[in-house]
Amino acid sequence: MPNLVILGSTGSIGTQTLDVIRHMPEFKVLGLSAGSNYELLRKQIAEFKPKFACIASCAHAKALREEFSIPVFSGLASMEEMAADPACDLVVVSLVGAMGLQPTLRALEAGKRVALANKETLVAGGHLVMKYREQIVPIDSEHSALWSLFSGRSRDKTEKIILTASGGPFRAYKGSLDEVTVEQALAHPNWNMGGKISIDSATLMNKGLEVIEAHWLFDFSYSAIEVVVHPESIVHSMIQLKDGTILAQLGTADMRLPIQYALTYPEVGPSPVQPLDLVKTGTLSFEAVDWERFPSLRLAYEAGEAGGEKPIALNAANEEAVAGFLAGKLKFTEIPQIVAEVLETFQGKSFPALEQILAIDQEARLKARALLEQRG
Repeated sequence: MPNLVILGSTGSIGTQTLDVIRHMPEFKVLGLSAGSNYELLRKQIAEFKPKFACIASCAHAKALREEFSIPVFSGLASMEEMAADPACDLVVVSLVGAMGLQPTLRALEAGKRVALANKETLVAGGHLVMKYREQIVPIDSEHSALWSLFSGRSRDKTEKIILTASGGPFRAYKGSLDEVTVEQALAHPNWNMGGKISIDSATLMNKGLEVIEAHWLFDFSYSAIEVVVHPESIVHSMIQLKDGTILAQLGTADMRLPIQYALTYPEVGPSPVQPLDLVKTGTLSFEAVDWERFPSLRLAYEAGEAGGEKPIALNAANEEAVAGFLAGKLKFTEIPQIVAEVLETFQGKSFPALEQILAIDQEARLKARALLEQRG
């Protein structure tokens, strides 16, 4: 019975992971961590009876300890300890943002298998994380699809990889993006995701982060990673072989599929998700990216190519800019503007150490916040 620790259990990926576990009694939930969603974590502890848990608030941790008589911690260091617990076999990292890097590294260093749903970890510290390549399985639907396509297939026969993007809520939007609201930006047409990822999908920064993630996971140059818009979100990724043949992975737009694949890899078993019905699906369409309207994707390619400080600053500045937009402090179109201004102040240096990554991350956040303040 594999013991599972879920970091970010109350978020979109975390809750769907637990739903998968409901159909897979062979897995035991060893630990759960949450940010601020006390009530949901409380319900999860009651249902899954973990050995320990973690929540951001010390007061909430105390209340949960008293109610359930289990160790309940608070803070990032506690999540690292949970990820490295000797009884843990598999860690699902579904934290949002760069805070996923340290617990991921701690789990890998402790020899744990990691199901990674935190793309920012690879964006900021891919050169550190991929030292443990054999212990990582991706959860993102696009990278899970590539993982499946490359299973048993030599990558040196592949010319390029193709990531699909739904285009987000503004793919066919005719109005000015200057005036779109937070509610409009959060209304993703195909996926049910958290606030930050939904906004990243609307700007296409999410796809840009996935490009950097794919570079590290599959060791392809950025020139060999293509993005196409696919509004139906049925084809999750493709690979083009050197003879021009394109192989695609198709599936229902339901994150429980890649989650289950990551938990059971390399095995594939029955899923709670209904199989894709190709007749009902009908037409599949593909479009070019509108690079001018969605500059965040270009910024991500440029930062990834430059390497060093740039991807770290890209991610940190974007997190702050998205938070500013969600708080009503920025226009939608100002998100990439903030990121671009911050990126100009950083350079592409090779492979910073963890301490340098954390320092660059904080510096970029401070610069982004200062720009937010200037905009009032």
